[in-house]
Amino acid sequence: MRIDAYTHFFPKKFFDRLGEVASDYRDMGKRVRSLPALYDLDVRKKIVDGHRDYQQILSYPQPPIEKFARSPAHIDEFCRMINDGFAELCEKEKDHFPGWVGHVSLAASDAGVAEAQRAVKQGALGVQIYTNVNGKPLDLPEFLPFWDKMNELRIPVWLHPARGAETPDYITEQKSLYEIWWTFGWSYETATAMMRLVYSKIMDTHPDLKIITHHFGGIVPMLEGRIGPGNDVMGSRTSDTDYVSLRKGLKKRVLDYFKQDFWADTAVFTAEPATRAGLEFFPRDKVVFASDCPFDPEGGTMYPRETLRILEKIELSKEDRERIYYKNLEAVTGRTLVKS
Repeated sequence: MRIDAYTHFFPKKFFDRLGEVASDYRDMGKRVRSLPALYDLDVRKKIVDGHRDYQQILSYPQPPIEKFARSPAHIDEFCRMINDGFAELCEKEKDHFPGWVGHVSLAASDAGVAEAQRAVKQGALGVQIYTNVNGKPLDLPEFLPFWDKMNELRIPVWLHPARGAETPDYITEQKSLYEIWWTFGWSYETATAMMRLVYSKIMDTHPDLKIITHHFGGIVPMLEGRIGPGNDVMGSRTSDTDYVSLRKGLKKRVLDYFKQDFWADTAVFTAEPATRAGLEFFPRDKVVFASDCPFDPEGGTMYPRETLRILEKIELSKEDRERIYYKNLEAVTGRTLVKS
């Protein structure tokens, strides 16, 4: 069995409501509205049925709830609507979708703690957040209640990049051009969020956190030298802050956090070199199969097909292949997903 650990879908009730409250959502919103497989269950089931021994885990896509919700109360309402929709859908369609990811917003009044607990009680495998909260970094003190609760519950956090055209590529400009905000920006967002969690010592003070990064950790596998030897001398390039003491105060080498304390998925937009780099960087027991369906040029059929093709092409032991396809996901969630 191959279980696609990171795919996106809108529960119908929420999708209908989204059209009312965020009809002017631009850029990524244009992309979202162009994909029937994001909201049409029959279209989505046909994609799943197109592959042998294949199932999908569902998670919410874009936009971040805090982008359009008018108040913390609305944030809670929308997250509940999403999670209730997923719980109902996956209960009815277990053969296609054996699990779902709860959605929470750290912009909620309690940093999403109550809704995370409620989603897990409903059956969610874990919860999804974004790499920033309306531009705020994840390591701010106001978000600590979330990390405290995730550490206590020991459930995985799916970490999705978020960045829009409103974030310019150069300080002399007002917006990002040529969709660079997505092409490079999302991969940068992921790596940056990971590094902030390390240097803020959230990973040290929350040793039971389980974080699944999207897109094989973004730019991380390409930057092993900078994360490793480069950060072994962190502080040598900064004169106004004592980063040397900060680095020495961490419990282990920076590179070791990236390799030992984060999981990563295989959703790299059908790029074989990126897949190989990710498999070289992350230990095999930290990799989960995912395709990012349905965000591909064919409306959802290409990414699962080509991701599977690449993984089948790469030489892996039977044990490693089973780990990546479903056993690592079962291990990190603590749930049996494949029927014996």
